[in-house]
Parts: sequence; structure tokens; C-alpha cells
Amino acid sequence: MVSVTDTIRYIGVNDHQIDLFEGQYPVPNGMAYNSYVILDQKIAVMDTVDINFTQEWLRNLETELGGRKPDYLVIQHMEPDHSASIRHFLEAYPDTTVVATAKAFAMISQFFDLDLADHALTAENGATLSLGAHELNFIFAPMVHWPEVMMTYDSTDKVLFSADAFGKFGALDVEEDWDCEARRYYIGIVGKYGAQVQNVLKKAAGLDIQTICPLHGPVLKDNLAHYIEKYNIWSSYAVESEGVMIAYTSVYGHTKAAACLLADKLKENGCPKVVVCDLARDEMTEAVEDAFRYGKLVLATTTYNADIFPFMKQFIDHLTERNYQNRTIGLIENGSWAPLAVKIMKGMFEKSKNITWLDTSVTIKSALNDDSRAQIEAMAKELCQ
Repeated sequence: MVSVTDTIRYIGVNDHQIDLFEGQYPVPNGMAYNSYVILDQKIAVMDTVDINFTQEWLRNLETELGGRKPDYLVIQHMEPDHSASIRHFLEAYPDTTVVATAKAFAMISQFFDLDLADHALTAENGATLSLGAHELNFIFAPMVHWPEVMMTYDSTDKVLFSADAFGKFGALDVEEDWDCEARRYYIGIVGKYGAQVQNVLKKAAGLDIQTICPLHGPVLKDNLAHYIEKYNIWSSYAVESEGVMIAYTSVYGHTKAAACLLADKLKENGCPKVVVCDLARDEMTEAVEDAFRYGKLVLATTTYNADIFPFMKQFIDHLTERNYQNRTIGLIENGSWAPLAVKIMKGMFEKSKNITWLDTSVTIKSALNDDSRAQIEAMAKELCQ
């Protein structure tokens, strides 16, 4: 097992069986379900793991215990990928006291038929729990990204157990860039709750944090300012990278031709970064990630059944339900007889904050012609200003 510090050990597991995390996010490099044990005069286990890996996790724990028994099981988050092994843990260690928020205990009773009356300690926001040398401080983090969530700060070793915050997709036995998969993870799963994440970041700013132990992804020790900066950008809906994302759907290729022409014109005008996405074929969660990453977005689609093409509708829904804001948007529509896409797409963002609409929009009647090419030229110049 991996040492986080001299007395904190990693006992988590890697999952390469999973194909879709939460039933929707492709994870080609698997997932890690993280758990930790703090070895002191009293022993605390931090969270459990997915039910498919209970026995492996219990073996990891047993190895670290060296014949001792845990005193506390701290539950920070009740999502089943972290809580599903609670029953099996308590069967193995029935005298352990479970520490959780009141809301987490309510969820425990929903997931399990357990009598914890004599083995429950309700955590209070700001309260501490002494293990001997280690002092655990509980920090409530409601809606990051469930209502019962708390984080735990070990003031002795200056370790923040951050629940799902600072997590990422991918198992720990695979090398990959943290930013990309952490961004996709954050925006997909936590993105709606930016205000709540900002509140937790303000609380964390007053702590001397030297290590972050998330429930997914690697333990973070070096360059913590980088990870905290990324979370501040993502949770404040700020622009992370200058550039333009073009997201399109196309039936017979004419709308695709318009999207590709715009991309070429943007490059000719010196746009620093252009990303083009076919929403029918490219991975939707990565498209959503890029829409939040870049400052400018162009949506190109057809009028379809007096509405817009389904993949575009789904894409915009993904954006707006995650509070998409603080961006510039341009619109391209294609309609052979009654183009409505610009009006419909614009209407879908009516509750979004701080959206700047380009003065130029593009209307294509079936296929590109001189007029629509000129509109695309004008849109490219406006985007590159």
C-alpha cells in the first residue's frame, strides 16, 4: 500500500471492469475508489469502496491494521461507490463507531438495514475528533455534490480528505494528465454546484493544506496551488483557455461544411485555438468539457421537426443544467424552408447568466452560397476581435 504520511495509508482499489461511470461517463482508463486509514492511538478508516471491490479493500485494510481493530469509520459521502461496503465493514469490525453527518445517517438507513444506535457519532460542522496525535476537523460541504457531504482536515499532518472534490476519472495504475480528466469529471458531475464549491474553497483557504486525499484519482502533494486554481476557475465559471469551440450537427454535410469553413476562417484570422466537435459522433462529455474550457462557443445545427437536431438539443441541455455562463456564443442555422434553429437555441439559454451573443449569426438555406459564406467570414472576424 501507499503511504500518504508516516501514519496515513492508502487502502483504495482500482476498477478496470467499469465502462461507464455513473452510467454515463466513459472511463477508458477505469476508476479508482479511494479509502484511507489513519493509524494512531485510535484508528480511523476514511470511507469505504464500491461493492464489487469490498473483499480486496478489506484485505488492504487488514494488512495495514496489523492485528489491530479500527475505532472509527468516517463516512464523508454516501454515494455507493464510496459507501456500499459499510455493511461488510461492520460485519468484520462490529465495534467500530461510525462518524457521519446527520444527513448521511439518514441515507445509511435508506441503503442498509443497520442498527447503529450504540455505534454512531454525528459529526457537527467545525467539530473535532481526536485520535491521539491526530486531530480531525470536520468541514461540511453540502451539495459538493450531495447534501450530506463533509470533508475532513487532519491538522496534525495537514491533510485534507476532500470527498469527491479534486477527484478525476481514471484508475491509479494508469498514467494520464490530471487536468483533462479532472476537468471532465468536475464539469460532468459537480459542475452545477459552482457556488457551493466556491464556499468550500473559501473555508479551505484558511487551512494549511500540504496534501489532498480525494475519493477518486491520485493523492495530491506537489504544486497544490495548480489544482486549487483549476477548481477556482471551474467553480466560478471563468474562462480557462482562450479559444473557440465549434459544436455542430449535420444531416447531409452542409452544416458540417459551414462549421469547417468557420474553423478555417478563424485560423486565417489568427484565433489562438479552434476546437471542432461533431456532436453526433464525438464523445458528448468531452464536448461539454470543451464548452466550459473555452471562452467562445459557436453552435451550428439544422432545423429538425420544427425544433433543432436532437444531439444539439441534448448538448445545450447539458450546458444549461450545469449553469453555463460568462461566455460568448455565436449561432449558425440551416433550414431548407423554415429555419428556426437560431431562435430555438437562443431561447434555450434564456436563464443563463452573462451570455454575450455575437452580432453576426449565419443562416444557410440548404447549402452554402455566397451570402452565407460572407456571414461566416463576418462571424470569424467578430470572434477574433
